[in-house]
Amino acid sequence: MDGGGSVELSERKITILHAIIQTYLETGEPVGSRTISKDSRLNLSSATIRNEMADLEELGYIIQPHTSAGRIPSDKGYRWYVDSLMKDKTKEIVNIKKDLEDKADKIDILLQYVAKLLANDTNYTSMVSKPRYHHKKIKFIQLADMDEEQILVVIVLEGSIIKNKLLYAMEPIDKEIILKLNIILNTFLQGLDMTEINMQIITKMKEQAGDYVNVLNLILDLIAETVSEVDNVEIYTSGATNILKYPELGDREKASELLYTIEEKKQLTQLIGDKISEEEERGIQVFIGDETPVASMKDCAVVTATYEFEEGVYGKVGIVGPKRMDYEKVVGTLQNLMSQLDEIFKRK
Repeated sequence: MDGGGSVELSERKITILHAIIQTYLETGEPVGSRTISKDSRLNLSSATIRNEMADLEELGYIIQPHTSAGRIPSDKGYRWYVDSLMKDKTKEIVNIKKDLEDKADKIDILLQYVAKLLANDTNYTSMVSKPRYHHKKIKFIQLADMDEEQILVVIVLEGSIIKNKLLYAMEPIDKEIILKLNIILNTFLQGLDMTEINMQIITKMKEQAGDYVNVLNLILDLIAETVSEVDNVEIYTSGATNILKYPELGDREKASELLYTIEEKKQLTQLIGDKISEEEERGIQVFIGDETPVASMKDCAVVTATYEFEEGVYGKVGIVGPKRMDYEKVVGTLQNLMSQLDEIFKRK
């Protein structure tokens, strides 16, 4: 994301725009020229500031919510602020490495802790997705007979993922058939992900299964179901009610819809559940207002970052707050967190 047209701004306009945004972030109230003129660093008259504010409004960086009110940043103004912040600011942030390392052995506990930590530290709502093993390849399949009609199916995927499933074959299966099915499954499926298993492969497998094609079908369905479970997105959230602290998000109907989105989690996959492509930038992503793909968050800002659990396996972290959120703190905290998580996971 670029600076959204900051090249058209003079140094004075940049200074005034920055002052407006900073003041609004701190107070939540529209900012007037008199307020800005009190900043001793500017050394500008109210009349000069009014003229510059009029230009900034015409350029779309600020808006006037009411005729007699001051100005507030527009989405374009926030975008300029975020982009300039991410390019130019050096952040001082709290090092949370020790706390993370203490919980690194169990990924679920670690990520739940991260969500809670971020919500408490930023006073916004946080969301963290578990690492997503998208399109993981099948390394090995092992069948073992439990009794005449039950088969234990062990499915081993890339990333040291092992899933055990019990299958009722509904017909007696002897050890020779188990061995035959083992050979068929590993000969045709080893090294493939589910998107690569086509009808031609399945037809050849069925031909070799002979009288036990029904059992093979059950096993294939079980494999597909298991891989799908692994690929599902699980999201941890924390601090959902923090959004009620901000008046601009306090409208009962809108707040209720936003809380439902956060608690229900399904729509959150549009923000932090999608698999990151190999070409996608792993840096901080910022969605402001209408840039947010989730309808109930159109009055919010969302900042996300991506961590790498292991090669090709990613998860995402996000912060949801008002458009006047403290971007400097949020961006700095996420950058530090990503660095710490990457370091922890690379040592595992």
